[in-house]
Amino acid sequence: MFFFFIGLRPMNRSATHIHLVTEFILLGFPGCWEIQIFLFSLFLVAYVLTLLGNGTIICAIRWDPRLHTPMYFLLGNFAFLEIWYASSTVPNMLANILSKTKTISFSACFFQFYFFFSLGTTECLFLAVMAYDRYLAICHPLHYPTIMTGKLCRILVSLCWLTGFLGYPIPIFFISQLPFCGSNIIDHFLCDMDPLMSLSCAPAPITEFVFYTQSSLVLFFTIMYILRSYTLLLRAVFQVPSAAGRRKAFATCGSHLVVVSLFYGTVMVMYVSPTYGIPTLMQKILTVAYSIMTPLFNPLIYSLRNKDMKVALRNILFRMRISQNS
Repeated sequence: MFFFFIGLRPMNRSATHIHLVTEFILLGFPGCWEIQIFLFSLFLVAYVLTLLGNGTIICAIRWDPRLHTPMYFLLGNFAFLEIWYASSTVPNMLANILSKTKTISFSACFFQFYFFFSLGTTECLFLAVMAYDRYLAICHPLHYPTIMTGKLCRILVSLCWLTGFLGYPIPIFFISQLPFCGSNIIDHFLCDMDPLMSLSCAPAPITEFVFYTQSSLVLFFTIMYILRSYTLLLRAVFQVPSAAGRRKAFATCGSHLVVVSLFYGTVMVMYVSPTYGIPTLMQKILTVAYSIMTPLFNPLIYSLRNKDMKVALRNILFRMRISQNS
Protein backbone atom coordinates (compact mmCIF):
# COMPACT_ATOMS: atom_id res chain seq x y z
CA MET A 1 0.00 0.00 0.00
CA PHE A 2 2.86 2.35 0.89
CA PHE A 3 4.62 1.74 -2.42
CA PHE A 4 1.46 2.21 -4.47
CA PHE A 5 0.63 5.63 -3.08
CA ILE A 6 4.18 6.99 -2.88
CA GLY A 7 3.81 8.94 -6.08
CA LEU A 8 0.26 10.18 -5.50
CA ARG A 9 0.74 13.49 -3.72
CA PRO A 10 -2.26 15.69 -3.08
CA MET A 11 -2.19 19.03 -4.83
CA ASN A 12 -4.17 21.60 -2.86
CA ARG A 13 -5.58 24.76 -4.33
CA SER A 14 -2.60 26.90 -3.42
CA ALA A 15 -0.18 24.35 -4.82
CA THR A 16 -1.67 24.35 -8.30
CA HIS A 17 0.31 27.52 -9.13
CA ILE A 18 3.57 26.15 -7.72
CA HIS A 19 5.99 23.82 -9.45
CA LEU A 20 5.93 20.53 -7.55
CA VAL A 21 9.17 18.61 -7.15
CA THR A 22 9.27 15.39 -9.19
CA GLU A 23 12.94 14.58 -8.57
CA PHE A 24 15.72 15.45 -6.16
CA ILE A 25 19.39 16.27 -6.66
CA LEU A 26 21.76 14.43 -4.30
CA LEU A 27 24.90 16.53 -3.98
CA GLY A 28 26.91 13.76 -2.35
CA PHE A 29 30.45 14.60 -1.28
CA PRO A 30 32.08 17.84 -2.45
CA GLY A 31 35.29 17.89 -4.45
CA CYS A 32 36.82 17.96 -7.90
CA TRP A 33 36.58 15.12 -10.41
CA GLU A 34 39.76 13.47 -9.10
CA ILE A 35 38.32 13.36 -5.59
CA GLN A 36 35.06 11.96 -6.94
CA ILE A 37 36.94 9.16 -8.73
CA PHE A 38 38.87 8.41 -5.52
CA LEU A 39 35.63 8.25 -3.50
CA PHE A 40 34.01 6.07 -6.18
CA SER A 41 36.94 3.61 -6.04
CA LEU A 42 36.96 3.65 -2.23
CA PHE A 43 33.24 2.98 -1.84
CA LEU A 44 33.24 0.41 -4.64
CA VAL A 45 36.01 -1.58 -2.96
CA ALA A 46 34.23 -1.28 0.40
CA TYR A 47 30.97 -2.52 -1.14
CA VAL A 48 32.60 -5.47 -2.92
CA LEU A 49 34.42 -6.47 0.28
CA THR A 50 31.14 -6.15 2.20
CA LEU A 51 29.43 -8.53 -0.21
CA LEU A 52 32.34 -10.98 -0.17
CA GLY A 53 32.89 -10.87 3.59
CA ASN A 54 29.27 -11.26 4.65
CA GLY A 55 28.61 -13.74 1.85
CA THR A 56 31.55 -15.84 3.05
CA ILE A 57 30.15 -15.87 6.59
CA ILE A 58 26.79 -17.06 5.27
CA CYS A 59 28.46 -19.83 3.24
CA ALA A 60 30.67 -20.90 6.18
CA ILE A 61 27.68 -21.20 8.49
CA ARG A 62 25.69 -23.00 5.82
CA TRP A 63 28.36 -25.57 4.95
CA ASP A 64 29.98 -26.27 8.34
CA PRO A 65 27.78 -28.52 10.53
CA ARG A 66 29.64 -27.34 13.65
CA LEU A 67 28.21 -23.87 13.10
CA HIS A 68 24.59 -25.05 13.01
CA THR A 69 23.89 -23.50 16.42
CA PRO A 70 21.60 -20.63 17.49
CA MET A 71 24.46 -18.13 17.77
CA TYR A 72 25.67 -18.77 14.23
CA PHE A 73 22.14 -18.96 12.87
CA LEU A 74 21.64 -15.40 14.15
CA LEU A 75 25.05 -14.37 12.83
CA GLY A 76 24.24 -15.75 9.37
CA ASN A 77 20.99 -13.82 9.24
CA PHE A 78 22.80 -10.72 10.51
CA ALA A 79 25.35 -11.03 7.69
CA PHE A 80 22.47 -11.34 5.20
CA LEU A 81 20.94 -8.19 6.68
CA GLU A 82 24.24 -6.31 6.37
CA ILE A 83 24.40 -7.10 2.65
CA TRP A 84 20.98 -5.53 2.11
CA TYR A 85 21.73 -2.61 4.43
CA ALA A 86 24.80 -1.63 2.42
CA SER A 87 22.93 -2.26 -0.83
CA SER A 88 20.22 0.23 0.14
CA THR A 89 22.67 3.12 -0.23
CA VAL A 90 25.97 2.23 -1.91
CA PRO A 91 24.88 1.29 -5.47
CA ASN A 92 22.87 4.50 -5.86
CA MET A 93 25.72 6.51 -4.33
CA LEU A 94 28.21 5.02 -6.80
CA ALA A 95 25.93 5.83 -9.73
CA ASN A 96 25.40 9.32 -8.33
CA ILE A 97 29.14 10.00 -8.13
CA LEU A 98 29.56 9.24 -11.86
CA SER A 99 26.36 11.04 -12.86
CA LYS A 100 26.47 14.58 -14.19
CA THR A 101 22.90 15.40 -13.16
CA LYS A 102 22.98 13.56 -9.78
CA THR A 103 19.21 13.25 -9.83
CA ILE A 104 16.97 10.69 -8.14
CA SER A 105 13.25 10.43 -8.82
CA PHE A 106 10.71 11.27 -6.13
CA SER A 107 9.57 7.65 -5.82
CA ALA A 108 13.13 6.25 -5.80
CA CYS A 109 14.10 8.72 -3.08
CA PHE A 110 11.31 7.59 -0.78
CA PHE A 111 11.92 3.93 -1.60
CA GLN A 112 15.51 4.40 -0.44
CA PHE A 113 14.32 6.34 2.62
CA TYR A 114 11.97 3.51 3.57
CA PHE A 115 14.44 0.64 3.05
CA PHE A 116 17.30 2.49 4.73
CA PHE A 117 15.37 3.10 7.95
CA SER A 118 13.60 -0.27 7.92
CA LEU A 119 16.87 -2.15 7.55
CA GLY A 120 18.51 0.04 10.19
CA THR A 121 15.68 -0.72 12.63
CA THR A 122 15.97 -4.41 11.83
CA GLU A 123 19.70 -4.24 12.62
CA CYS A 124 18.99 -2.70 16.05
CA LEU A 125 16.56 -5.52 16.82
CA PHE A 126 19.03 -8.16 15.60
CA LEU A 127 21.75 -6.80 17.88
CA ALA A 128 19.33 -6.99 20.83
CA VAL A 129 18.41 -10.60 19.98
CA MET A 130 22.09 -11.53 19.66
CA ALA A 131 22.72 -10.00 23.09
CA TYR A 132 19.86 -12.10 24.49
CA ASP A 133 21.43 -15.22 22.96
CA ARG A 134 24.83 -14.50 24.55
CA TYR A 135 23.18 -13.72 27.89
CA LEU A 136 21.42 -17.08 27.92
CA ALA A 137 24.52 -18.98 26.76
CA ILE A 138 26.76 -17.60 29.52
CA CYS A 139 24.38 -16.82 32.40
CA HIS A 140 22.12 -19.88 31.96
CA PRO A 141 24.23 -22.49 30.14
CA LEU A 142 22.26 -25.47 31.43
CA HIS A 143 18.91 -24.09 30.26
CA TYR A 144 20.28 -22.59 27.02
CA PRO A 145 19.64 -25.64 24.75
CA THR A 146 16.04 -25.94 25.92
CA ILE A 147 15.28 -22.19 25.70
CA MET A 148 17.15 -21.14 22.55
CA THR A 149 15.70 -23.75 20.23
CA GLY A 150 15.68 -23.60 16.46
CA LYS A 151 12.00 -22.69 16.52
CA LEU A 152 12.56 -19.75 18.87
CA CYS A 153 15.47 -18.55 16.71
CA ARG A 154 13.28 -18.54 13.62
CA ILE A 155 10.50 -16.71 15.48
CA LEU A 156 12.91 -14.04 16.78
CA VAL A 157 14.48 -13.53 13.35
CA SER A 158 11.04 -13.24 11.72
CA LEU A 159 9.91 -10.72 14.34
CA CYS A 160 13.02 -8.62 13.71
CA TRP A 161 12.32 -8.42 9.97
CA LEU A 162 8.57 -7.85 10.35
CA THR A 163 8.91 -5.19 13.04
CA GLY A 164 11.62 -3.38 11.10
CA PHE A 165 9.64 -3.24 7.87
CA LEU A 166 6.17 -2.64 9.29
CA GLY A 167 7.16 0.25 11.53
CA TYR A 168 7.87 2.93 8.92
CA PRO A 169 5.37 2.72 6.01
CA ILE A 170 2.79 5.00 7.66
CA PRO A 171 5.09 7.86 8.80
CA ILE A 172 7.09 7.78 5.56
CA PHE A 173 3.84 7.74 3.58
CA PHE A 174 2.72 10.94 5.33
CA ILE A 175 6.11 12.53 4.72
CA SER A 176 5.80 11.69 1.01
CA GLN A 177 2.44 13.51 0.92
CA LEU A 178 3.96 16.81 2.06
CA PRO A 179 4.25 19.49 -0.64
CA PHE A 180 7.81 19.74 -1.98
CA CYS A 181 7.52 22.83 -4.13
CA GLY A 182 10.75 24.75 -3.60
CA SER A 183 14.35 23.67 -3.96
CA ASN A 184 14.98 20.02 -4.80
CA ILE A 185 18.65 19.94 -3.76
CA ILE A 186 19.56 17.48 -0.98
CA ASP A 187 23.03 18.09 0.46
CA HIS A 188 23.60 14.41 1.21
CA PHE A 189 24.37 11.17 -0.62
CA LEU A 190 21.04 9.56 0.36
CA CYS A 191 17.46 10.52 1.10
CA ASP A 192 17.35 11.11 4.85
CA MET A 193 14.79 12.62 7.21
CA ASP A 194 16.34 16.01 7.96
CA PRO A 195 17.21 16.96 4.35
CA LEU A 196 13.74 15.96 3.13
CA MET A 197 11.91 17.87 5.85
CA SER A 198 13.99 20.97 5.16
CA LEU A 199 12.72 20.93 1.55
CA SER A 200 9.04 20.68 2.46
CA CYS A 201 6.94 23.79 1.85
CA ALA A 202 4.63 23.03 4.78
CA PRO A 203 5.65 22.32 8.37
CA ALA A 204 4.69 18.90 9.73
CA PRO A 205 5.58 18.92 13.44
CA ILE A 206 3.35 15.95 14.29
CA THR A 207 4.84 13.78 11.54
CA GLU A 208 8.37 14.77 12.58
CA PHE A 209 7.56 14.08 16.24
CA VAL A 210 6.11 10.64 15.48
CA PHE A 211 9.05 9.69 13.25
CA TYR A 212 11.78 10.81 15.63
CA THR A 213 9.97 9.42 18.66
CA GLN A 214 9.66 6.04 16.97
CA SER A 215 13.33 6.03 15.92
CA SER A 216 14.49 7.17 19.36
CA LEU A 217 12.40 4.54 21.16
CA VAL A 218 13.84 1.76 19.00
CA LEU A 219 17.38 2.95 19.67
CA PHE A 220 16.78 3.57 23.38
CA PHE A 221 15.07 0.29 24.24
CA THR A 222 17.43 -1.88 22.19
CA ILE A 223 20.61 -0.26 23.52
CA MET A 224 19.28 -0.36 27.11
CA TYR A 225 18.45 -4.04 26.72
CA ILE A 226 21.89 -4.76 25.24
CA LEU A 227 23.63 -2.88 28.06
CA ARG A 228 21.55 -4.67 30.68
CA SER A 229 22.29 -8.06 29.10
CA TYR A 230 26.02 -7.43 29.02
CA THR A 231 26.08 -6.04 32.55
CA LEU A 232 24.58 -9.30 33.81
CA LEU A 233 26.82 -11.24 31.45
CA LEU A 234 30.03 -9.57 32.67
CA ARG A 235 28.98 -10.12 36.26
CA ALA A 236 28.62 -13.82 35.51
CA VAL A 237 31.96 -13.92 33.65
CA PHE A 238 33.89 -12.46 36.58
CA GLN A 239 32.47 -15.22 38.77
CA VAL A 240 33.99 -17.92 36.54
CA PRO A 241 36.80 -19.48 38.62
CA SER A 242 39.19 -20.35 35.79
CA ALA A 243 41.06 -17.76 33.73
CA ALA A 244 40.59 -19.90 30.59
CA GLY A 245 36.82 -19.86 31.06
CA ARG A 246 36.82 -16.08 31.44
CA ARG A 247 38.92 -15.65 28.29
CA LYS A 248 36.57 -17.89 26.31
CA ALA A 249 33.53 -15.93 27.50
CA PHE A 250 35.15 -12.61 26.65
CA ALA A 251 36.17 -13.90 23.20
CA THR A 252 32.60 -15.00 22.54
CA CYS A 253 31.08 -11.64 23.42
CA GLY A 254 33.88 -9.23 22.58
CA SER A 255 33.12 -9.18 18.85
CA HIS A 256 29.45 -8.44 19.49
CA LEU A 257 30.33 -5.55 21.82
CA VAL A 258 32.64 -4.04 19.20
CA VAL A 259 29.88 -4.15 16.57
CA VAL A 260 27.32 -2.67 18.98
CA SER A 261 29.68 0.17 19.93
CA LEU A 262 30.52 1.00 16.31
CA PHE A 263 26.91 0.98 15.12
CA TYR A 264 25.14 2.64 18.06
CA GLY A 265 27.87 5.20 18.67
CA THR A 266 27.43 6.81 15.25
CA VAL A 267 23.66 6.27 14.91
CA MET A 268 22.86 7.92 18.25
CA VAL A 269 24.94 10.96 17.35
CA MET A 270 22.89 11.32 14.15
CA TYR A 271 19.35 10.55 15.29
CA VAL A 272 19.20 11.09 19.06
CA SER A 273 21.37 14.14 19.63
CA PRO A 274 20.41 17.40 17.84
CA THR A 275 21.98 17.51 14.38
CA TYR A 276 21.59 21.25 13.86
CA GLY A 277 25.06 21.97 15.26
CA ILE A 278 26.75 19.17 13.29
CA PRO A 279 28.30 20.31 9.99
CA THR A 280 26.81 18.73 6.89
CA LEU A 281 30.08 17.05 5.93
CA MET A 282 30.34 15.48 9.39
CA GLN A 283 26.76 14.17 9.07
CA LYS A 284 27.76 12.51 5.80
CA ILE A 285 30.86 10.96 7.38
CA LEU A 286 28.82 9.63 10.32
CA THR A 287 26.29 8.15 7.90
CA VAL A 288 29.12 6.44 6.00
CA ALA A 289 30.42 5.05 9.30
CA TYR A 290 27.25 3.20 10.30
CA SER A 291 25.78 2.42 6.88
CA ILE A 292 28.92 1.41 4.94
CA MET A 293 31.82 0.86 7.34
CA THR A 294 29.86 -1.23 9.87
CA PRO A 295 28.72 -3.84 7.30
CA LEU A 296 32.30 -3.87 5.97
CA PHE A 297 34.00 -4.42 9.35
CA ASN A 298 31.52 -6.91 10.77
CA PRO A 299 32.91 -9.95 8.89
CA LEU A 300 36.45 -9.04 10.00
CA ILE A 301 35.39 -8.53 13.61
CA TYR A 302 33.44 -11.78 13.83
CA SER A 303 35.93 -13.92 11.91
CA LEU A 304 39.16 -12.67 13.50
CA ARG A 305 37.84 -12.94 17.07
CA ASN A 306 36.03 -16.25 16.70
CA LYS A 307 37.98 -19.51 16.65
CA ASP A 308 35.17 -21.65 15.18
CA MET A 309 34.55 -19.11 12.42
CA LYS A 310 38.26 -19.01 11.52
CA VAL A 311 38.32 -22.81 11.26
CA ALA A 312 35.20 -22.79 9.04
CA LEU A 313 36.68 -20.09 6.79
CA ARG A 314 39.90 -22.07 6.42
CA ASN A 315 37.85 -25.11 5.42
CA ILE A 316 36.08 -23.06 2.75
CA LEU A 317 39.41 -21.86 1.34
CA PHE A 318 40.73 -25.42 1.40
CA ARG A 319 37.68 -26.65 -0.55
CA MET A 320 38.09 -23.87 -3.08
CA ARG A 321 41.72 -24.82 -3.69
CA ILE A 322 40.81 -28.49 -4.11
CA SER A 323 38.04 -27.63 -6.59
CA GLN A 324 40.42 -25.42 -8.57
CA ASN A 325 43.14 -28.08 -8.74
CA SER A 326 40.76 -30.90 -9.68
